[in-house]
Parts: sequence; structure tokens; C-alpha cells
Amino acid sequence: MKELSSAQIRQMYLDFFEKKGHDVLKSAPLVPHDDPTLLWINSGVATMKKYFDGSVVPKNHRLTSSQKSIRTNDIENVGRTARHHTLFEMLGNFSVGDYFKEEAIAWAWELLTSKEWFALDPEKLYITVYPKDTDAHRIWREVGVKEDHIYEAEDNFWDIGEGPSGPDSEIFYDRGQAMNNVAEDDPENYPGGENERYLEIWNIVFSQFNHKPDGTYEELPHKNIDTGMGLERVVSVFQNARTNFETDLFLPIIEATAKLSGKYQYGDDPEKDISFKVIADHARAVTFAIGDGALPSNEGRGYVIRRLIRRAVMHGQKLGIEQAFLYKLVPVVGKIMESAYPEVLEQADYIEKVIHMEEDRFNETLKDGVSLLDELIAKTKASGEDKLPGAGVFKLYDTYGFPYELTLEYASDNGLSVDKAGFDEEMKKQRERARNARSNAKSMGVQSGLLTDIKTPSEYVGYDELETIGVLKDIIKDEALVAHAVKGDEVQVIFDKTPFYAEMGGQVADKGLIKDLAGQTVAEVKDVQHAPNGQNMHTLKLLQDIQKDESYRLEVDQTFHAKVKKNHTATHLLDQALRDVLGEHTHQAGSLVEPTYLRFDFTNLGSVTPEQLKQVEDIVNDKIWQNLPVQTVVTDLENAKKMGAIALFSEKYGETVRVVKAGDYSMEFCGGNHVDNTNELGLFKIVSESGVGAGVRRIEAVTSKEAFEFLEQRNDLLQEAAAEMKVVQLKEVPRKVEAMQAQIKELEQQKEALEAKFASQQAKDVFKDVKEVNGHTLIAAQVKVSGMDQLRQLADQWKEQQLSDVLVLATAPTKDKVNLIAAVSDAKIKAGLKAGDLIKEIAPLVGGGGGGRPNLAQAGGKEPAGIQAALEKASAWLETK
Repeated sequence: MKELSSAQIRQMYLDFFEKKGHDVLKSAPLVPHDDPTLLWINSGVATMKKYFDGSVVPKNHRLTSSQKSIRTNDIENVGRTARHHTLFEMLGNFSVGDYFKEEAIAWAWELLTSKEWFALDPEKLYITVYPKDTDAHRIWREVGVKEDHIYEAEDNFWDIGEGPSGPDSEIFYDRGQAMNNVAEDDPENYPGGENERYLEIWNIVFSQFNHKPDGTYEELPHKNIDTGMGLERVVSVFQNARTNFETDLFLPIIEATAKLSGKYQYGDDPEKDISFKVIADHARAVTFAIGDGALPSNEGRGYVIRRLIRRAVMHGQKLGIEQAFLYKLVPVVGKIMESAYPEVLEQADYIEKVIHMEEDRFNETLKDGVSLLDELIAKTKASGEDKLPGAGVFKLYDTYGFPYELTLEYASDNGLSVDKAGFDEEMKKQRERARNARSNAKSMGVQSGLLTDIKTPSEYVGYDELETIGVLKDIIKDEALVAHAVKGDEVQVIFDKTPFYAEMGGQVADKGLIKDLAGQTVAEVKDVQHAPNGQNMHTLKLLQDIQKDESYRLEVDQTFHAKVKKNHTATHLLDQALRDVLGEHTHQAGSLVEPTYLRFDFTNLGSVTPEQLKQVEDIVNDKIWQNLPVQTVVTDLENAKKMGAIALFSEKYGETVRVVKAGDYSMEFCGGNHVDNTNELGLFKIVSESGVGAGVRRIEAVTSKEAFEFLEQRNDLLQEAAAEMKVVQLKEVPRKVEAMQAQIKELEQQKEALEAKFASQQAKDVFKDVKEVNGHTLIAAQVKVSGMDQLRQLADQWKEQQLSDVLVLATAPTKDKVNLIAAVSDAKIKAGLKAGDLIKEIAPLVGGGGGGRPNLAQAGGKEPAGIQAALEKASAWLETK
């Protein structure tokens, strides 16, 4: 067996299939593009779905890739097993309706055993096949696999529900009994059994059936091949490593972590080794995830990143690392992966900054978590229980990132155990919530042979002309090709050439009319989308009958089209302006170009300040008024990159690309429509800026007429305000507002002073009414004050004068609002009374809830009618204490 590095193995795999006629695809970003069914790209085939379900036909039907992927469904196993990872790479070769079992099996065997390639010993390779897949069994024998090296397995059938499915073959490598974790005679000691000797290194799926919605299976119109070889696993074979972590993909990270620790070395202590492995795994995952545009947050994929960082920090503490450290591992990850992913080192400063900020934030949160854990332990002991409640332990885990094991350790130190069943139940609920939050959209559509088989040539001429004569080549009605359609039908059609733009890259489709050659309108164009083979497919509402192979006049709505062009060019200027103001780490995360407005999503760590927004807006307008020429260059992909054109990370580009340049200011890959000169935009105005997800901001803006109208509306509002304030000149409005604010502030101070005086007067009467309840003294009353601030002032007076053991005050400042406050003296706190417990008892009676510290707690509610009952409940509560 050859000695190969991970970089050599990855490259050798891709080179092999490139020689077999495959296009090598660059790994897609971990953040899915236009796929609501996925939180992360979780496999190589996840990026191929549009090809396998027939919605897009690739130019080359043979594809290969090394796809980075993330899975976090069994995160607790990371570091505890030999091969669990959150981030991994999946080597794959794919056939979309091209070759099938014969070639896929023969090439797999050639790559694995040929001396020119991996040169693995055939005697150490074992195959599993689906029992009914006699073809696969036969082909494996024909390429040279011995009969006693082929096993049948009932579960060798790949099926994810509706869509493509089929039998598969798994390939195992025999690492020898020395690597095994079961005895030689153990019944699981066979390829496919639960053992460490026979390592699965490759799975080949023969995708030949459509799993239909009714549960039945039918032959696919176009059979596919989908394979997956885990890079981390196969590297462990070539580097004779007991686990994936003892390979060149992880060891440099582990060694760097040991240096940061200064106390422990990998291999000295099995428990500490778990921490080394977790840190190495999580450092890789968060580095790539952040580099691909995700950011830490409290939801979705942002929550995954936050959780991974927090787990790594906690394991760092187990290794004696008290300060932020994970960010220091980013360059180590980048260096390991540099040959395939140079962008990691290019973005290292930005990725480090994000991780460092999150580590610092967590270290602060951790202090709160420890405090809460201490409270939970004290409360459990006080109640006489010997187990920490599962719900409380889960809150520590979920909110503060406390690993269950750490809480268990703390509990044990205090003579307690943990309600594991309750914890597991809360974890189950969380997973169900996560599943329910996902889209119900199908993970992969059922393949349609009709659209994929339509290969009629169709030319888009809309860059140069908005009216043309086109021959109607295909009519699709009710999922069938027809020769004609009648008035009132809604159909999809393809012309031999068209000026109608098909929706793409955020730009909406053109609208317009289809006319006969005499000039009579025969149809309205409702939508235009790309057919699987790339043609512009028009959705028509028929006003007259149409006939296949007839010529028609296609007319784009020029007003609609012109307005869309302006807004599309504006997005390019906005994109570059955001980079100029916020930094190069900012990149486009989505866009929508409509005729009346534009929407632009972009990545950024925090919100954009008003000053930054104004700066962006000023830059765009300056470029408009500079009369920059907008030019389109059609060139090859490599030359476009050399020109410095900005490419969207989520887009795939062919060999020929269009580069749109706005003077020397903006240059981007783009297939959309644009103005000839920036001056056509006239004016640019940002309407709003907001957050739409973890680390993703959204700007909505208008140009030209809509921008003027927006400013006119603002001007009208200003005029109205000036009239209300009796200001003659608009320029005097700010000074008038400032004077009014000062006056309002003075009046509010006077109001607060009067309220405080009134509250004090009430207090004289209220504080006289002291009741004795079960050995405790209580003051409980309703007062007429404006809200919680005044209640707190009264509580301060009560405390200073030590008027009773317990205080409960309520007020109803409005007809549907209640404020409650409870306070307990220091002496009674030591005796076990807590204001927080009391407020939780009485708040529900006013339709609310609350909490607080043992000495002071507050609550809000919506039912003033319940105030008297709440005050009486306070007395009843003291009766039990």
C-alpha cells in the first residue's frame, strides 16, 4: 500500500475520475443555496439533487467532487468514537443518466487496486450487495472480486422517501484483527458487522427507481450513479491510523492544542484525549462554516456554530486552557487544507475575529452558568432531593453550553446525581422542535422524463433586442407535449429564440405579450423559467389558439424591463459600496430585483449604523452621477477571474461567462440585464435595513422614479410636521423639535417628582397597615402610582425603615396592566423566604408572571381585577412558611 497524504488522496481521486471524462466540481459552500430542506450541505449528493431529480440537466453528465459536509445529529459521539465528525469531506463520482453499474463498479475496483492509483491489496477488500441485485454481484465477480469476499446485506438499499432510490454496494477494507475491538470468533466480526476490523470506505448507490408518492417504485427514465467515499476514513487506512484523528487531517490541530494547554499531551490520558479530539473536530467545523458565510447565533445553523464553539471551550478548560484559544487554531486548519481550500487562509483574520468574539462572549456567559448551577444544587439540596432535575440540567446545557458530563461532575462533587431520563426527554423535545422548524418541502423531487428529454435548441436574444420573431417548438400542457393549445389554456412553451429573460440571479422574469404575425395578441407571458436543459420556458395564458411550428412575434414589456435593469445595476453598485464601507468580508447572500424596488442580502457581524448606511448611499449616488459606462465582457472563466471579477460563492459558472463592469468601480460575474450608463438610475435611496438571519442583513432600496417618490413622501411628512409645530421654514424643524424635547423632559421630571410625592403620601397610610401571619409581619396593599419605578421607590423606603418582614405592593396604571413587587427582609431570607418564590405564586392571579432575587422580585400582568386575590394569596402563602 502506498504512503499518501490526505491532499494526495483527495487529488488522486479527482484526477482518476477526470480521466474517465468527469467534470471536477469545486466543493460547494456548507451553507445551502436555494434549498430550504437542508440546514447544512451534509453529503456530496446534496449538491447534485437538481441533476438527479431532473430539474436541471448538466452540461457534462459525469461529475466528481470532494464535498465538505456537516452533520451534527450525533454530536455527543464526537471524540468518543473512532470516526464521528461534525465536518467531513465526501469524495464522490456521479453519473446523471450516463454510465451505470458496469462502469461504476469497474472504475471503483480500478481506482482502489491499480498500481497506478491507490494500489490497495485486493485480498483486503470486501463487498456487500443487495440480495436482489444480481447484476451488481455478477459485475463484482467479473472485475476480479472473489466470491468469498462478497456478502449480501438486506439493508443495502438507498431510499430517502420520494424521489430517486436504488440498491447499493459498500466496500470494506480489512485492517486486520490487531485493529479490531471484538474477538476473532465474535458473530459481528465480518464486513458490515459492528466491529473496527472491517472499515467501510466507499458506498456506490445504483439510483434506478423513482420512489413515488403512493409508495410504489418505478424505473427511472434516466438511471444515475451516486457514490461516497469518506476522505477521513480512507486516509486512516493509508496512514495506518487506529482512528481518523491520528492522521494528517487532525494531528497538527491536536499538537497545536497540546502546546496551548502546556499541561497535557495527546495519548497520556484517555479522558483528556476525548477533549483533544473534540477540539480538533470542532475547530475544523467552525472554521469552514464561518468561512462559508454562517455566523454564531441562537437559531438554525448559527446555533450549531455557537454550540460547537462552546463545547470546544469547555473541553479546552478540561485541558487547563482558561483563556480564548480556539481562534488560534484557524491558521492550523487552513494550512492543513490549503491545497484544496486556499480560501480558509485568505479569510483567516475574519474567521479568527468571529471565533474570538464568540469565545469571549461565552466566557462571560459561563460565569452566569456556574452561578445558576450553584443555585440549582442549593435548591435541590434544600428540597431534600438527591437528583438535579432534568429540565434544569438541560437549560444549563442548552442555554449556557454546559456539557451534561460537566454538570454530572459538579453534582457528584456535591453528593448529588442527575435526572438523566428528564434530561433526555428535554433533549428529545428540542430535536423535535428542530425537525418541525425545517421546511416541509421535498428533499428531492420525483424525476420527470418529459422535461429532461426536451433538448430543443433555444437562443436568448434579450441582451440586444426586446422584440423578435420566434418559432414555437414545444408546447407542454398537463405534463404532456401537445401540437396545439386553445384559448383559455395555461401552457409552458419553448421558442427557437426569445427576448424574454428567464428568472435567475435574483432578477425577475420579463413580462410581455405573444402576438401572431398579423399583430393580434395571442397570449400573455406570465413567467419565464429555465427548463432542465437550459432553454427559456415561458408560461403563457392563452388569449387565442396556438400551434406548434408556427412563427409568432415575441414582445417584452419594455417599461417593466427598463425598470428592472436600473435596479439590477444598482445592486452591483450597492454590493461594492458595502464592501468599501463594511469590509471585504461582506458578501452577497441573496438578492431580488423587481421593477419597483431592489432587495439585497449580505453578510455582516452586526447591524449597520445609520452613518454607515448614509456613507453607502452617498457612494452609490456618487457613482450614478459620475456617468460611469456599464459594459459587458463575454470571456472564459479563468480570464474573468484574472480580471478581478467578483463571483457569487453559491453560483456555478460554465466555461464562458459574462462580466458586467460599471466603469472601474464594480466588476461582477452576471448573466442579467443592465443599463448602458449609471446615469440612467438617476437617484438611489435606501428604504430600510434589517436583520433577516444569523449574520445576514437586508437592504431594501429604490431608484429613479420610485426614489424620487420616496423622497417626496418624506418631504410631505416633514411639511405636515412643520405645520403642526407652526414652523414657517423647514430648516427650523430640528431646532423646534429640540426645544419641544427639552420641554417634554422638564415636564416629565415635574411629573415624576409629583408622583414620588404622591407615592410617599400613600406610603404613610399603607405602611401603617402591618399584619402578622404565621409569625411573619406582612404589608400588602394596592397603591395608585404610575408603574414599576414608583413601586421600587416605595420598596426602598420600606427597606430603609425596616417596617415588616415581607412587602407586597400592586398598582394598575392602566385598565389592562398590572405591576407587582415583592420584597423580603434579610433576616427572613436566611429563614428560607424568597421574594422570587412569592411573586411566582401571586402573579398568575393577575394574568402574568415574573421573578427576581430572594430579596426583591417583580411581575407584570394584564388583569387588574385579580389584584385583591393576589394580595390575599400572599398572606395565604406565608401561612405555609
